[in-house]
Amino acid sequence: MDNEAGGHRLQRIPPTERKGRVHSSSVTVAVFDGDRVMDGGDCAKRSDKDFRIEWYNGTIKAGGQHHQKNATCCRLIHVPTGIVRTSQTRSRKSSHQLAMESMTSELDRLAEDGWHQAKNSIRRSQMGSGERSSEKRRTWRFQEDIAIDHQTGRNAKATKVMAGCFSLLWSTS
Repeated sequence: MDNEAGGHRLQRIPPTERKGRVHSSSVTVAVFDGDRVMDGGDCAKRSDKDFRIEWYNGTIKAGGQHHQKNATCCRLIHVPTGIVRTSQTRSRKSSHQLAMESMTSELDRLAEDGWHQAKNSIRRSQMGSGERSSEKRRTWRFQEDIAIDHQTGRNAKATKVMAGCFSLLWSTS
Protein backbone atom coordinates (compact mmCIF):
# COMPACT_ATOMS: atom_id res chain seq x y z
CA MET A 1 0.00 0.00 0.00
CA ASP A 2 3.01 2.31 0.00
CA ASN A 3 2.03 2.92 -3.62
CA GLU A 4 -0.78 5.18 -2.39
CA ALA A 5 1.32 7.49 -0.24
CA GLY A 6 2.02 10.98 -1.59
CA GLY A 7 0.15 13.82 -3.28
CA HIS A 8 -3.13 13.14 -5.07
CA ARG A 9 -4.92 15.65 -7.34
CA LEU A 10 -8.69 15.43 -7.59
CA GLN A 11 -10.52 16.95 -10.54
CA ARG A 12 -14.32 17.04 -10.67
CA ILE A 13 -17.30 19.08 -11.77
CA PRO A 14 -19.44 19.66 -8.67
CA PRO A 15 -23.21 19.30 -9.06
CA THR A 16 -23.59 22.97 -8.08
CA GLU A 17 -21.32 24.17 -10.92
CA ARG A 18 -23.64 25.74 -13.54
CA LYS A 19 -21.00 26.54 -16.16
CA GLY A 20 -19.34 23.11 -16.20
CA ARG A 21 -15.98 24.26 -14.87
CA VAL A 22 -13.57 21.68 -13.47
CA HIS A 23 -12.57 22.12 -9.81
CA SER A 24 -9.18 20.84 -8.64
CA SER A 25 -8.18 19.87 -5.13
CA SER A 26 -4.97 18.50 -3.69
CA VAL A 27 -4.72 15.85 -1.01
CA THR A 28 -1.71 14.28 0.65
CA VAL A 29 -2.02 10.64 1.67
CA ALA A 30 -0.02 8.75 4.29
CA VAL A 31 -0.29 4.96 4.68
CA PHE A 32 0.51 3.17 7.92
CA ASP A 33 1.11 -0.53 8.28
CA GLY A 34 0.50 -1.65 11.87
CA ASP A 35 3.44 -4.07 11.73
CA ARG A 36 5.95 -1.51 10.45
CA VAL A 37 5.17 1.28 12.90
CA MET A 38 6.49 0.32 16.30
CA ASP A 39 3.64 -0.50 18.60
CA GLY A 40 2.88 1.47 21.72
CA GLY A 41 3.07 -1.70 23.85
CA ASP A 42 6.83 -1.34 24.15
CA CYS A 43 6.46 -0.60 27.87
CA ALA A 44 5.03 -4.06 28.54
CA LYS A 45 8.54 -5.48 28.09
CA ARG A 46 9.81 -4.07 31.41
CA SER A 47 11.58 -6.43 33.75
CA ASP A 48 12.42 -6.23 37.45
CA LYS A 49 16.10 -5.86 36.50
CA ASP A 50 15.30 -2.42 35.06
CA PHE A 51 14.42 -1.07 38.51
CA ARG A 52 16.48 -0.34 41.60
CA ILE A 53 14.67 0.08 44.92
CA GLU A 54 16.09 2.01 47.84
CA TRP A 55 14.39 2.13 51.24
CA TYR A 56 14.90 4.96 53.71
CA ASN A 57 13.42 6.46 56.86
CA GLY A 58 10.69 9.03 56.43
CA THR A 59 11.40 12.70 56.89
CA ILE A 60 7.93 14.17 56.72
CA LYS A 61 4.55 13.46 58.34
CA ALA A 62 3.74 12.42 61.84
CA GLY A 63 4.80 9.02 63.06
CA GLY A 64 7.53 9.67 65.57
CA GLN A 65 9.41 6.59 66.63
CA HIS A 66 7.85 4.43 63.88
CA HIS A 67 9.41 6.64 61.20
CA GLN A 68 12.76 6.67 62.97
CA LYS A 69 12.99 2.88 63.34
CA ASN A 70 11.48 1.62 60.08
CA ALA A 71 12.63 2.35 56.55
CA THR A 72 9.20 2.45 54.91
CA CYS A 73 9.81 5.11 52.28
CA CYS A 74 10.54 3.93 48.75
CA ARG A 75 12.83 5.45 46.14
CA LEU A 76 12.27 3.66 42.80
CA ILE A 77 14.86 4.19 40.06
CA HIS A 78 14.37 3.10 36.45
CA VAL A 79 17.96 2.29 35.50
CA PRO A 80 17.69 2.56 31.65
CA THR A 81 16.17 6.06 31.73
CA GLY A 82 17.31 7.37 35.11
CA ILE A 83 13.78 8.35 36.14
CA VAL A 84 13.30 8.47 39.92
CA ARG A 85 10.01 8.27 41.81
CA THR A 86 9.63 8.37 45.60
CA SER A 87 6.79 7.66 47.96
CA GLN A 88 6.46 8.06 51.73
CA THR A 89 3.64 6.19 53.42
CA ARG A 90 3.31 4.23 56.65
CA SER A 91 3.94 0.82 55.08
CA ARG A 92 6.55 -0.52 52.67
CA LYS A 93 3.93 -2.18 50.50
CA SER A 94 1.89 0.97 49.90
CA SER A 95 5.04 3.10 49.38
CA HIS A 96 6.33 0.66 46.77
CA GLN A 97 2.93 0.45 45.08
CA LEU A 98 2.52 4.23 44.81
CA ALA A 99 6.05 4.71 43.49
CA MET A 100 5.53 1.92 40.91
CA GLU A 101 2.21 3.42 39.74
CA SER A 102 3.84 6.80 39.25
CA MET A 103 6.81 5.22 37.44
CA THR A 104 4.57 3.14 35.16
CA SER A 105 2.48 6.13 34.11
CA GLU A 106 5.64 8.14 33.33
CA LEU A 107 7.19 5.31 31.28
CA ASP A 108 3.91 4.78 29.40
CA ARG A 109 3.80 8.49 28.57
CA LEU A 110 7.39 8.39 27.27
CA ALA A 111 6.64 5.32 25.13
CA GLU A 112 3.54 6.95 23.68
CA ASP A 113 5.52 10.09 22.83
CA GLY A 114 8.13 7.95 21.06
CA TRP A 115 5.42 6.11 19.14
CA HIS A 116 3.87 9.41 17.98
CA GLN A 117 7.27 10.73 16.89
CA ALA A 118 7.94 7.59 14.82
CA LYS A 119 4.51 7.78 13.23
CA ASN A 120 4.91 11.49 12.40
CA SER A 121 8.33 10.82 10.88
CA ILE A 122 6.85 8.17 8.57
CA ARG A 123 3.99 10.51 7.66
CA ARG A 124 6.36 13.37 6.78
CA SER A 125 8.55 11.13 4.61
CA GLN A 126 5.53 9.86 2.67
CA MET A 127 3.72 13.15 2.11
CA GLY A 128 6.54 15.41 1.01
CA SER A 129 5.80 19.11 0.73
CA GLY A 130 2.20 18.73 -0.49
CA GLU A 131 2.67 21.12 -3.39
CA ARG A 132 0.12 20.85 -6.20
CA SER A 133 2.43 20.29 -9.15
CA SER A 134 5.44 18.47 -7.79
CA GLU A 135 5.58 15.12 -6.00
CA LYS A 136 2.26 14.07 -7.50
CA ARG A 137 1.41 10.42 -7.04
CA ARG A 138 -1.95 10.20 -8.72
CA THR A 139 -4.56 12.29 -10.54
CA TRP A 140 -8.24 11.43 -10.28
CA ARG A 141 -10.43 12.87 -13.07
CA PHE A 142 -13.92 11.97 -11.93
CA GLN A 143 -15.70 13.74 -14.80
CA GLU A 144 -13.88 11.41 -17.27
CA ASP A 145 -13.79 8.39 -14.87
CA ILE A 146 -9.98 8.16 -15.13
CA ALA A 147 -7.30 7.57 -12.52
CA ILE A 148 -3.72 8.27 -13.61
CA ASP A 149 -0.71 6.96 -11.68
CA HIS A 150 2.22 9.32 -12.35
CA GLN A 151 4.84 6.87 -11.06
CA THR A 152 3.94 4.00 -13.41
CA GLY A 153 2.31 6.05 -16.17
CA ARG A 154 -0.74 3.74 -16.19
CA ASN A 155 -4.40 4.76 -16.46
CA ALA A 156 -7.52 2.94 -15.27
CA LYS A 157 -11.20 3.61 -14.64
CA ALA A 158 -11.53 5.60 -11.42
CA THR A 159 -14.62 3.66 -10.36
CA LYS A 160 -12.74 0.34 -10.59
CA VAL A 161 -9.74 1.66 -8.69
CA MET A 162 -11.96 3.10 -5.97
CA ALA A 163 -13.67 -0.31 -5.72
CA GLY A 164 -10.30 -1.80 -4.75
CA CYS A 165 -8.61 -2.77 -8.03
CA PHE A 166 -5.39 -0.84 -7.35
CA SER A 167 -3.40 -3.42 -9.29
CA LEU A 168 -4.72 -1.82 -12.51
CA LEU A 169 -2.42 1.15 -11.78
CA TRP A 170 0.57 -0.66 -10.34
CA SER A 171 3.29 -1.98 -12.59
CA THR A 172 3.33 -5.76 -12.97
CA SER A 173 7.09 -6.04 -13.36
